[in-house]
Amino acid sequence: MEFGVFIPQGWRLDLAGLPPERHWQSMLGVAKQAEAGPWESIWVYDHFHTVPVPTDDATHEAWSLMAALAATTERVRLGQMCTCMGYRNPAYLAKVAATCDVISGGRVEMGIGGGWYEHEWNAYGYDFPSAGARLGMLDEGVQIMRQLWTEGTATLDGTHYQVAGAISRPLPLQPNGIPLWIAGGGEKKTLRIAAQYAQYTNFDGTPETFKRKSDVLEHHCRELGRDFTEITRSANYNVVIGESEQDVQDKLDWIHAHYGRYVDQADEVARTDRLFRTGPLVGTPEQIVERLKEVERAGLAYMIGYFVDAALDPQSMRLFADSVIPAFAR
Repeated sequence: MEFGVFIPQGWRLDLAGLPPERHWQSMLGVAKQAEAGPWESIWVYDHFHTVPVPTDDATHEAWSLMAALAATTERVRLGQMCTCMGYRNPAYLAKVAATCDVISGGRVEMGIGGGWYEHEWNAYGYDFPSAGARLGMLDEGVQIMRQLWTEGTATLDGTHYQVAGAISRPLPLQPNGIPLWIAGGGEKKTLRIAAQYAQYTNFDGTPETFKRKSDVLEHHCRELGRDFTEITRSANYNVVIGESEQDVQDKLDWIHAHYGRYVDQADEVARTDRLFRTGPLVGTPEQIVERLKEVERAGLAYMIGYFVDAALDPQSMRLFADSVIPAFAR
């Protein structure tokens, strides 16, 4: 199994309380910690407003960070989980991603999805299309990006996007273009798009759901004539790890208090608290290894972890790197 880690960028209030002049150094510090190993990749979210509710706290823009991280790291791969297709014209997005790939020396991954955060769409004037329209945009946008990354030009007269001889040079440094991670677990459309185009998928990592989504993906692959084993399946996890069960409880209590300071809706604080407490990767290193092994047996090959305290304290990431990742060494 390979392991990636999210960089705190404010979206989940993980920079709240830090002055803005410290944000970049905090983000870069986490990236450098990952760069030192044994992490394979670092990731950002593509969002504009905080969760669980929009606030005035900072949320740093994903592709600006991609360029910055490309220039300040040397080894780790760089991804977003995931870029929203509707936020940028796909030809423009392909150009941005190719530029980042060149800056990084060929280390960019393209996480892409249909998008879901309605408040952002409306606030930024994108409206909020139906789910079917958003997935249609995803399908056409991926086609455009693939053309631009492999051929250098793209033409498509689609329902949602029209390009006519768009040029994207330089090409990405990676042969056959930037790897595509199609994110989302929609069984009729999203997983079919993934079966057709993706090198990686990303969907719910709880064991039962992961198995079902994997079966659906395999079914789409058979129908499309795609080799199911060509697609690496990944999942994202909130990680709350401690040396002892008391350490874990102390961190969960800190998370509850942290969100209570910055979110004024008690029901949202409670919902976020449940989200962390009930996640599969909450526990001691031994407990987390056992739970990850279960999903690995179902085909999980890439885990991307989120540590809410990463910007403030490197201990959680370090404990995971020292005590969990070695259990999956090849």
